[in-house]
Amino acid sequence: MGHAVGISGWVGKGALVLCVLAGLAAGACRGTTASDPGPGPPGGLPENALVYGQGPEGARDLYVIPVAGGEPRRLTRHPASDGLPRWSADGRSVVFASDRSGNWQLWRVPAGGGEPARIRTNEHTEWQVDESPDGRFLAFLSNRDGRESLWVLEQKTGEMRSLVRHGRRTIMGNPQWSPEGKRIVFSSNWKIGHQIYVVDVATGKTERVSPVGGCEPRFSPDGRRVAYVRRRPLEDKTVSVIVEHDLASGEETVLVDWPALNYDPAYAPGGQEIAFASTITGRWEIYRQDLADGKAHRLTFANADARYPDYRPAATGP
Repeated sequence: MGHAVGISGWVGKGALVLCVLAGLAAGACRGTTASDPGPGPPGGLPENALVYGQGPEGARDLYVIPVAGGEPRRLTRHPASDGLPRWSADGRSVVFASDRSGNWQLWRVPAGGGEPARIRTNEHTEWQVDESPDGRFLAFLSNRDGRESLWVLEQKTGEMRSLVRHGRRTIMGNPQWSPEGKRIVFSSNWKIGHQIYVVDVATGKTERVSPVGGCEPRFSPDGRRVAYVRRRPLEDKTVSVIVEHDLASGEETVLVDWPALNYDPAYAPGGQEIAFASTITGRWEIYRQDLADGKAHRLTFANADARYPDYRPAATGP
């Protein structure tokens, strides 16, 4: 895996650079503009699909788009904000957070569209949810005990367990299960600013893995690496890089270093590429990047910010 080189593209390095800097006006570089086709995708979805949030802050909805590009399809519709989507383990639904009830709560919507269903109902802030690879558990953040903490919910029994609790003013982020379902990666600003941690689900033992700070962590499909976001330099709030951390050696490789905010990395199921969001055009858009050659391809072209991509796993049904 090599260092990302500038803003290269699968349509040709020069062509994509011109498109990015000029607002992507050239037709050869454009994908399909998002339409408003209705409440959800007609028929089945392609196995290779991304879910993401799109819209202004406070009024974001969920969309699905084929990984190869094409027309995005709207998955949710509500005047409040739906965001931070993650596919279920079987690829048949999407779990997400929404403040449509007045506070952030956990919801689920069928992958083919339909009415979202609330997973839990309470007066707390509960969000940033991820389903375990076997589909038995949800990991999410909740302030039900007065501080934001990492919780695990067994879906069949409703039994809950507080897995990680830091200080009272702690801000956590982006929990994700490891591929084997024995660890969870997350971020926390406990004591020394935002860092990346991995916790053993069985024992609760937590290990910090980021050397100088980070957020938005994601496991690689083999569970040996974690991609995350790091500021460069730390005090510059206009630029960030996406790095990959080898959990065994501690070595890090820069994957995306565009002169912009680069966030929300997510690995493809095969590990050959990542999706991420970047402000390189002046607006948040979603890109795919091949990890072998560092070439990137823009996926979203709507007149609205697009964030939080997540690849659909191999589905067991339509």
